[in-house]
Amino acid sequence: MNKLKLLLLALVTILSIGLLAACGSDSEEGNNEEANANETEETNESESEETSSEEENTEASEELEGSVVIDGSGTVYPLMAKLAEEYMINEQPNVSVEVSRAGTSAGFEKFLVEDGTDFNDASRPIKDEEQAKADELGIEVMEMKVALDGLTIVTNPENDWATELTAEQVNDIFLGNVTTWSEINPEWPDEEIQTYGPNENHGTYEFFYESIVEEQDLVETIDLQQEYSTLVTLVAEDKNAIGFFGFGYYDSNKDKINAVGIDFGEGAVVPSLDTIGEEGPYAGYTRPVFTYLNKAHAQEKPQVYDYAVYLAESINEFAGETGFAPIPEEEREAMLEEVQALK
Repeated sequence: MNKLKLLLLALVTILSIGLLAACGSDSEEGNNEEANANETEETNESESEETSSEEENTEASEELEGSVVIDGSGTVYPLMAKLAEEYMINEQPNVSVEVSRAGTSAGFEKFLVEDGTDFNDASRPIKDEEQAKADELGIEVMEMKVALDGLTIVTNPENDWATELTAEQVNDIFLGNVTTWSEINPEWPDEEIQTYGPNENHGTYEFFYESIVEEQDLVETIDLQQEYSTLVTLVAEDKNAIGFFGFGYYDSNKDKINAVGIDFGEGAVVPSLDTIGEEGPYAGYTRPVFTYLNKAHAQEKPQVYDYAVYLAESINEFAGETGFAPIPEEEREAMLEEVQALK
């Protein structure tokens, strides 16, 4: 009898241990399933975030193709050529940005036609008759002020006498009111003054003619050239030469030519990035320069829109490098907003 009780007790103990083991196994399997489910969910979330991030990066770095065609001002050319170079290297290597320099007026003739250029650089504002032609053709034009330039009067390096001139004396020289240096100052050489400047295709000529000499006829003997590089050479080779063009061309050739300090009434001021400005000491010879955008081209061609945005974002970074004073930051931001509104 005692043996039977002991046998039953052993059997109950074995069954209890089995049941406990089974329960523990079920609990562990449940925990493992829950852990695996959580791990799978986290993995899916991580993959989803990575996919979203990749999509955003792909959108941000969308590769564009095609061309952007720019012509116009020779004065603005160095700035726009630098901007185009940086854009093609660092932003969109498959987009060709073609920058030419026919001159402001000649550039507008290429811009204001059916299927014309995308941008026209200009060293003066668009004229009323040019705007009227745009309206007639249904071309919506956006004016983009890109920098400030200082008209610079330049002389030959051997000219050590006319280092400073009043604004009135500059006018007398280019209007032919004086023809020799000694007529300005008896102590200066009794030599004939040779005058040089850009031709009528350039906004710089128009600025000088309209704003500096107030539409008076320039001296008949003035040598007007299409290429600024030719003007630099002519002044550099002629001891009695005096010419005018934008500060950028002087700044990149100051080893060959001199810049004349101009007295506007409060002492002579030499043009520099510090003095050029619409309210600075060189304000008398300061002017804004522009590029004009065909709005429809920006809306129809992704690469033109993208370049316009890049221009508005980056123009101040490259102004100083190419001989221009930057525009005020609030004006640049307003320009960017206007461009972005085209999309």
